[in-house]
Amino acid sequence: MARTKVFVPRETAAVSVGADDVAIAIARKSKQLGTDIQLVRNGSWGASWLEPLIEVEVDGQRIAYGNVAASDIESLFAADFLGGGEHPRRVGPTQEIPYLIQQERWTFFRCGLIEALSIEDFRATSGFAGLEQALAMGSDAVIEAVLKSGLRGRGGAGFPTGIKWRTVADASGTQKYIACNADEGDSGTFSDRILMESDPLSLIEGMAIAGFATGASKGYVYLRSEYPLTHKIFGKAIAVARDAGWLGENIQGSGFDFDIELHIGAGSYVCGEETAMLESLEGKRGIVRYKPPLPALEGLFGKPTVVNNVVTLASVPNILRLGAERYAQMGVGRSLGTLAFQLAGNIKRGGLVEKAFGVTLRELIEDWGGGTASGRPVKAVQVGGPLGAYIPAEQLDTPLDYEKFAEIGAMIGHGGIVVFDDLTNMARLARFAMEFCAIESCGKCTPCRIGSTRGVEVIDRMIKGEERELNYDLLVELCDTMEGASLCAMGGMTPYPVRSVLKYFADDFAPRQGGDA
Repeated sequence: MARTKVFVPRETAAVSVGADDVAIAIARKSKQLGTDIQLVRNGSWGASWLEPLIEVEVDGQRIAYGNVAASDIESLFAADFLGGGEHPRRVGPTQEIPYLIQQERWTFFRCGLIEALSIEDFRATSGFAGLEQALAMGSDAVIEAVLKSGLRGRGGAGFPTGIKWRTVADASGTQKYIACNADEGDSGTFSDRILMESDPLSLIEGMAIAGFATGASKGYVYLRSEYPLTHKIFGKAIAVARDAGWLGENIQGSGFDFDIELHIGAGSYVCGEETAMLESLEGKRGIVRYKPPLPALEGLFGKPTVVNNVVTLASVPNILRLGAERYAQMGVGRSLGTLAFQLAGNIKRGGLVEKAFGVTLRELIEDWGGGTASGRPVKAVQVGGPLGAYIPAEQLDTPLDYEKFAEIGAMIGHGGIVVFDDLTNMARLARFAMEFCAIESCGKCTPCRIGSTRGVEVIDRMIKGEERELNYDLLVELCDTMEGASLCAMGGMTPYPVRSVLKYFADDFAPRQGGDA
């Protein structure tokens, strides 16, 4: 008789709220009762608000139970949860959870479905089929497919991936590299982490395809140090892929060599910028480089280098397997395909939502997020990390599209969405943007290093009500200087959140008590 499969996520958010304790409690109780179960540590479906979300396979269907604690296990067994029994924690069939089934999962379709480190599970869900297709069609055809798909970088800049790959492929040099930027430091972002913990082999496959297409034989993953579980899981995934012949020399007898090294960062936000990341990979201090030369021509160790984000690379295998046209049919305008939007902040149902471009902020916040956790009206939403603009409630119907967001002085960035209700003081958030820049600046350029510090001082005077008009003009001038003269986006984009507060929430600069209004 087949053992009953019980799935308990092994992913940072789930573990942080007790998933490991739940797994231990289930194993102990089943042993005590003499029930024969197979405990599978899968990844996360991305419905973080339901974690720990455990599942049991009943007649080929997975039944989910949400927000399970170790203290619930006794009552779950008593309610016959191994048979899908009724219980207050029962959510129902996983494939019927509205939060999940209304998404368009292209890159994250395996997350939660499989055991992260199982080659068998990965292969059974079309794993490495994209790499096999790439090896069959040739490098030029792979780049053409990526170009035709319209895939743009998912790390924030939105640069066309195929153009970057073509540039590296055409560059001269016997050694080329693929550098994966997994330094996911933006506030409210966790899509890279979920994918690397729940489906790490898809990133390995995407990097191998990029290596084949561009002539690179070595890849590096630059992972932020604050992700210890990701480090552990992805490190094992590299070993698993290598042992199975999907990394290393002569991959699957194809004559193609490609291997990956995992590098752990040292906690610098600015190393999310591609050239600072390359400096860090080379063992130097993470400081932004002057451009040109571009990394595609002179990148890691002075060699042509593809620098892509985790989600960008993991999106490629399905583009080859299912077709570039199918990917390009999703989205709007020049923003094609899907993006993993991450709901955080004052939100009732936080988590990951993969949707085609064109969905609005209002739809994500209300339909998936369920509105604010406080139940109060939305005042502002920051999209794109700590350097993203604060979008007022009246602009929530703006479609998530790179160009539409640029028109309102905002950016989509990595897809992080942080919600604030009407009790939030936006002047304090404008100050935080400048303070964040002052703390995280690499210090190489004066506008970023000094401008951010002066910005904090000016905003403090405004909050106190000192010479409001004079300081307002000074802050605008300071933002102009930082935006136009900073060496990279660290200083160049810090004005985005500040300008948006000045434009839409100027009343919040009024002092709480006394002073001029």
